[in-house]
Amino acid sequence: MTKFLGLREQEKTAYFIDGANLYKAARNLGFDIDYKSLLAKTQEACQLIRASYYTAIQEDRDQDYSPLRPLVDWLDYNGYTMVTKTTREFTDPQGRKRFKGSTDVELVVDMMLMADRLDHLVLFSGNGDFRRVIEAIQAKGVRVSVVSTVKSSPPMASDELRRQADSFIDLADLENIIGRRGGPSRKPKPAVEYEDDYEDDYEDDFEDVD
Repeated sequence: MTKFLGLREQEKTAYFIDGANLYKAARNLGFDIDYKSLLAKTQEACQLIRASYYTAIQEDRDQDYSPLRPLVDWLDYNGYTMVTKTTREFTDPQGRKRFKGSTDVELVVDMMLMADRLDHLVLFSGNGDFRRVIEAIQAKGVRVSVVSTVKSSPPMASDELRRQADSFIDLADLENIIGRRGGPSRKPKPAVEYEDDYEDDYEDDFEDVD
């Protein structure tokens, strides 16, 4: 029987979670991630060295509060290593207040720094910009798995990223395992039809799917 995410008991493993990308992939599929369950199932299946979560945080100057803060704080106190960056505020051509931020560079640097101590690296992102760093890490003898989805509309996983990874796990297949339960069921919606409650004014750099 295949273990959760193809994890192996004796392998030193690390998670690198592209927070905005994973959030949108799950929302496209109509569920939320149960991060407590994700961590618990992982710790049972392998030697988890670190689970890192990367996200830019929108700090509204008017409200002095980010809707992401409760999630970030919970993850920080419950076994995840948090890497955050404050978004930059700007005004678009229509005069609307917008926010821009990305932690892609931090994620790539951390993956390269940890690669020599790992047997297996799991990237939770569909961003094709990570293809080259995955290739470099594989050259060090590290197995790389990617978790994202091609079952949403539009697909969230870059085709070139899927081809480069040693294994690809579709997030849709994990809904019954790490999907958050107890809330109202939601049907999957195309990304263009919804507005994220805390990401509608957040611009990131993962719009690169093939």
